[in-house]
Amino acid sequence: MFRKTTMALNVEHLLRAAATLEQALLALDKTPAESEVLFDLYRNAAIKSFELSLETAGKLLRKALKAYAASPRSVDALVFNDVLRHAGKHALLDQPGVERWLAYRANRNNTAHDYGEGFANETLALLPAYLADLRALAGKLQECFDAAQ
Repeated sequence: MFRKTTMALNVEHLLRAAATLEQALLALDKTPAESEVLFDLYRNAAIKSFELSLETAGKLLRKALKAYAASPRSVDALVFNDVLRHAGKHALLDQPGVERWLAYRANRNNTAHDYGEGFANETLALLPAYLADLRALAGKLQECFDAAQ
């Protein structure tokens, strides 16, 4: 059940984070192998954009889920993975999308504890698909909030 509310949402910050991530990935692709410092700079920018956008997406999903909850406080009490699962239950994400977002979150949790080059490169491999999912989610969230107006 969706409750019409007077929610306000701005996905501009999320879309800007997506654009920043995209530019970091494009710069990374263009960086010659012998430019180790530049490669590290763009890789770090891409990973940081990933981390920030994932947190922003989680906050916006929480806000969207409050339209479906009897108590907004119950949504605030959810851990991030449960936010993703509830987003699936309310069609903000499809089931394969929930699984991908859970994998992104697991990777994010690991980036906070593992600074190795191998792990950073593993994270980079996820980012093109993540970027597409991030933009799709921004569109879905905007639709959700436009419908609530």
